[in-house]
Amino acid sequence: MRAQFRGRIRLVLGAIALITFLIVARLYFVEVVHGQDYALKADKQFASSGSGLFDRGSIYFTQKDGTLISAATLATGFLVAINPQTLKDPEAAYAAIARVASSTDLISHDAFLAAAAKKSLVYVEVAHHLDDVDGQALAALAVPGVQVLRERWRLYPGGDLAAQSIGIVSYGSGDTLTGQTGLEASYDNTLSRSGDGLYKNFFAEIFSNVGNLLVSPQDAHEGDVVTTIEPEVETRLMDDLERAAKRYSSQETGGIIMDPKTGAIIALGSYPSFDPNDLASIDPSLLRNPLVENVYEFGSIMKPLTMAAGLDADAVTPDSTYDDTGCITVNTARICNYDFKPRGTTDMTQVIEHSLNVGASWVATKLGQPLFRKYFESYFGNLTGIDLPDEQRGLISNLDTTQQVNFDNMSFGQGIAVTPVAMLRALAAVANGGIMETPHLVSGIKLDSGVTRTLDWPNAGQVFSADTAREVTKMLVTVYPNDAKLVIDSDPSAQYADVPVAAKTGTAQVERPGGGYYSDVYFHSFFGFFPAYAPRFVILLFTNRPQGVTYASETLTPTFMDLTNFLIDYYNIPPDPADVLPLPARVPE
Repeated sequence: MRAQFRGRIRLVLGAIALITFLIVARLYFVEVVHGQDYALKADKQFASSGSGLFDRGSIYFTQKDGTLISAATLATGFLVAINPQTLKDPEAAYAAIARVASSTDLISHDAFLAAAAKKSLVYVEVAHHLDDVDGQALAALAVPGVQVLRERWRLYPGGDLAAQSIGIVSYGSGDTLTGQTGLEASYDNTLSRSGDGLYKNFFAEIFSNVGNLLVSPQDAHEGDVVTTIEPEVETRLMDDLERAAKRYSSQETGGIIMDPKTGAIIALGSYPSFDPNDLASIDPSLLRNPLVENVYEFGSIMKPLTMAAGLDADAVTPDSTYDDTGCITVNTARICNYDFKPRGTTDMTQVIEHSLNVGASWVATKLGQPLFRKYFESYFGNLTGIDLPDEQRGLISNLDTTQQVNFDNMSFGQGIAVTPVAMLRALAAVANGGIMETPHLVSGIKLDSGVTRTLDWPNAGQVFSADTAREVTKMLVTVYPNDAKLVIDSDPSAQYADVPVAAKTGTAQVERPGGGYYSDVYFHSFFGFFPAYAPRFVILLFTNRPQGVTYASETLTPTFMDLTNFLIDYYNIPPDPADVLPLPARVPE
């Protein structure tokens, strides 16, 4: 009997403890997590039926030490509205508002007077984004018919930094602010807030919050987005891209820096870009992200993938040789090396080192169409799965043809067009033992409870063997010193990396509308990773239609060298533990 009594007492005490915990948890969420929201609700001077302050989760950059830096957040201030029925002196009211509101946030004088004349209305918003000082100063004037109301809006502290990746929020087809581009769109369901979070039934919110704490966070819906983008690296990338684009008056210039072992994108962007804080002045064409939405013929950076297919299928070996005649004829079409010069007896390393189109064509022929098709479909047959919207499929229909010239052209990157992110994913397999990872920009979702749900990004499979990847890496290591020396010779202040680098340039002719190629319009690309035998980073760069220059080694090698040296210093990257090849002496600073 006593044992039963003690059991009941323990049960009651346990229930009391649980209720106490729930109340404390509720107070934590009211005062800490949602404290500012409640304060803003109390401070809001006007609210139509069902209205509420704009609410949305944040997006964060991640510094190399794990510190989160705001990429997209909410700013708080005031909006100004008028009631035309009670506004007595529109001219005086406009003058008072104009003294505190900037010209970009206030409607024009004529529009204001037109709104004030609409006496059937009781509420018209005329100015936005006033800071606390200006908003309170205007409210203190108590201008008849003028209301100063609390508001929140989307703010991007970094301005144009990673703007095409972060995206924008605006009104879509309805009257709700939603993510329209970039991560704002991809993770809109996570970032969006229902709007009634502050008015839930007390016990319902208690148990829903406790559920988030006690149940697996995999089921959580709302949260903040934590990206893999490192802000210092992103800044350096964008500065270098802008410099290259302006120097050569390119149509567009872009780049991606990724961890080849995980697919985590450290930096990604293109120039020109835009400032998402100023939507009114954005060129709509810049909202399109060329790194995932545009396809290009990349030229010779395709050759490592052709060589990997040939080696992996045992169609060739590193020691295989052919007679390089400078030009060949395939299906009545002429294929030539970039300089039209013959090399005579040539091995596979020289094909990569000297970027020989005839050599790549020879590998494609040795491989045969069925195997060529199999490997290139594994590279480019599917979308990468990157967590950005509107990813486009590559133009790879030439794989379905039977004319050998199409396969020969594809072997050196013409006649096949893919997105930069698809090109990078395939090439990164050389740096990752033949495995293609899924490129991504988000590492986790930070929940209101403080728990961060880590996202899992499975790889896309093994497209060639680790031995093949290593052989191609050895070939690529022979390329970079020659390109780097050209830069050093022309710029004594340039630096050569202290670690071995695997790299390849690409110069592709741009297709004419209606068929054929321009003879003097080019698309330049550059691919590389380092340290060559223990890669930390893989970089893809491109510049479209540069003016007054022919080869990518001239336009993009300096940019690649600068990024490589920056990353080595910034992350304190040591040389490879093994297989370090002799390097030229580093030029003193």
